[in-house]
Amino acid sequence: MEHAEHAPSHYYVPHGTRWPIFGSIGLFTMMLGAALWLNAHPVGQWLVTGGFGVLLIMLFGWFGTVIGESERGLYNLKVDASFRWAMGWFIFSEVMFFGVFFGTLFYTRVLVVPWLAGEGDNFFTNYLLWPGFENTWPSTGPLGEPVERMGAWGLPALNTAILLLSGVTITIAHHALRAGHRTQVIIWLAATFLLGFTFVGLQAEEYIHAYTELGLRLDSGVYGGTFFMLTGFHGLHVTLGAIMLVIVWLRVLKGHFTPDRHFAFEGVAWYWHFVDVVWLGLFFFVYWL
Repeated sequence: MEHAEHAPSHYYVPHGTRWPIFGSIGLFTMMLGAALWLNAHPVGQWLVTGGFGVLLIMLFGWFGTVIGESERGLYNLKVDASFRWAMGWFIFSEVMFFGVFFGTLFYTRVLVVPWLAGEGDNFFTNYLLWPGFENTWPSTGPLGEPVERMGAWGLPALNTAILLLSGVTITIAHHALRAGHRTQVIIWLAATFLLGFTFVGLQAEEYIHAYTELGLRLDSGVYGGTFFMLTGFHGLHVTLGAIMLVIVWLRVLKGHFTPDRHFAFEGVAWYWHFVDVVWLGLFFFVYWL
């Protein structure tokens, strides 16, 4: 168990491990396969599948090693602080990642589209480059095809309520863990990842609606590109976060964590709240405005 009193006084330095080279091989194989797949080479998809399999083996093995070390009491409070700093910097990098896409959306919608339409002092830009271009959002797709915008109400609003509710359930689970109420932790944590997977399922339904009824695709001009990049990467993060919640839930079932030592739970909770905040930005700037 993660008891501070049983942890060593020195800073734990892990032994040599093979898992980093496994991860490097898996990622390289996936990227090589993706490049070949995009160029219609038949071996590409098999390399992607094989590389992904190696990556999964690495994840199970490496995280299993870390969990085992934690449960053997090898981590003291100094190691715990290192984990917290690492998770904080990781979430900061994720903020920068999404900031790039939000910045692209802002730059395109607020600056580029009016420029191309000739507003302000950009008459010759419109006249020489894009005659007839109008300042509308969404902008037209390839070959001037009209693009219908995804509305904010309906599935997006429902998904917003689901993610906000999941933020409440994981907070309740955290307070229950700190109070030592393990049964409540199990119930509320399960509710959190079930809400997360429900969100992903509804987003898939939204994508089907976009492609089949709205004519909104990834290649539907800059609106389609920014819409699917932002919502798609967010959906990927929700999926990964829900999987991490399942793993933490299984650890709770096995009796892991104590009221005062449960960083893995807290780290995933931080990540989940980050995902919630990003979605609020998406709902406001992509769907509503």
